[in-house]
Amino acid sequence: MKPRDYELDPFWMPFTANRQFKSAPRILVSAKDMHYTAEDGRRILDGTAGLWCVNAGHCRAPIVAAIKRQAETLDYSPLFQMAHPGEFRAAGLIAALAPAGLDRVFFANSGSEAVDTALKIALAYHRARGEGHRNVLIGRDRAYHGAGFGGMSVGGIPANRKAFGNMLGRVDHLPHTHNLEHNAFSRGQPAWGAHLADDLESRIIALHDASNIAAVIVEPVAGSTGVVVPPKGYLERLRAICSKNELLLIFDEVITGFGRTGCAFAAETFGVVPDMITFAKGITSGTVPMGGVIVRREIYDAVVNNAPPGMVELFHGYTYSGHPLATAAAEATLALYHEEKLLDRARELAPYFEEALHALKDVRHVIDIRNFGLMAGIELAPAPGKPGARGFEVFLRCFERGVLTRVTGDIIALSPPLIITKEQIDELVGTIGQALREVGPD
Repeated sequence: MKPRDYELDPFWMPFTANRQFKSAPRILVSAKDMHYTAEDGRRILDGTAGLWCVNAGHCRAPIVAAIKRQAETLDYSPLFQMAHPGEFRAAGLIAALAPAGLDRVFFANSGSEAVDTALKIALAYHRARGEGHRNVLIGRDRAYHGAGFGGMSVGGIPANRKAFGNMLGRVDHLPHTHNLEHNAFSRGQPAWGAHLADDLESRIIALHDASNIAAVIVEPVAGSTGVVVPPKGYLERLRAICSKNELLLIFDEVITGFGRTGCAFAAETFGVVPDMITFAKGITSGTVPMGGVIVRREIYDAVVNNAPPGMVELFHGYTYSGHPLATAAAEATLALYHEEKLLDRARELAPYFEEALHALKDVRHVIDIRNFGLMAGIELAPAPGKPGARGFEVFLRCFERGVLTRVTGDIIALSPPLIITKEQIDELVGTIGQALREVGPD
């Protein structure tokens, strides 16, 4: 291992126990296809697609080449009152993959920005229709919708909110659908829980009145909370209630978009069409930050056509929205998905992935396994008085053995690149099983 030519102290790491990490750093120095290389030279099998995002694998030559060409041609172009061709090409490609009717794309730079953008578009839409009093936003318990104040407000993970005081004021939350008593070790969508969608009508609409509610935002499959799969019929019931009461339904597909469920979007997989879809992560396979919102045409038309001629219709955007390098990466990534049929590959591998995972059912500490497409959560019984400690120990033991997983509390989350092989699935799951057997009871 070469001596480090940098100090650890200046960098304040995000979502990380900084003191713990800096006492025993895990430094990655390169990557290719399915593997990282650690600074000690070990190859690390990527079981999480980086952070749910490297869907096409690492350092893929066509994407790298597209970014390089773009950097040599047009490094930056302002998006306010200006444009470059890549923004229009990328938007067209994304719209072509979305459900029919969702064909307007607003670019941001991350999932957090995409969510805040979608919430603002929802409010702007109702105001443009003369219903500005529709300003209540509905999220869900245990949801993760990014780190912006809007996303944290509709999100439902307490640790993400408790340090920051007041969130947005007009927000409420649906109950989450995670229930071990009824749904433990379900394969795919659990049978129990569709009725939980009815809380939207029986409690939330009854409390706030539909005339005051702007939108409902949910992850089709909740990722960061530990992979919670929607019960059969749940999303359909949400869609029906939103349509009945003229509430916009937003699918946060920052994680599920671009192949994770075997289709371009989970909306297609589940056969439920929302009014907006947020995306990020897989759109560039993690190479250049990019996010955005795909919007139903009627929403775009209402906001744009109801503004005075010559005036800015939506006072929102970011310096790096539609950045030339990001759009070049998006075009190349989408082409790679198509050429290598990676969405089909994810769908075909999902049953093998499921069987391998559920072979861990009787391994000690495992209290639930849930999966959908190429994403999974393995929930562990917490060590007495030490929530999260057991999950983190498994994470560390896997990393020491050359496998990267993600840990959220006592849940091991998996979301491998779509190029993973059956042999690598066996290695991934086998390493987790070995780590679980070695972790002590206390």
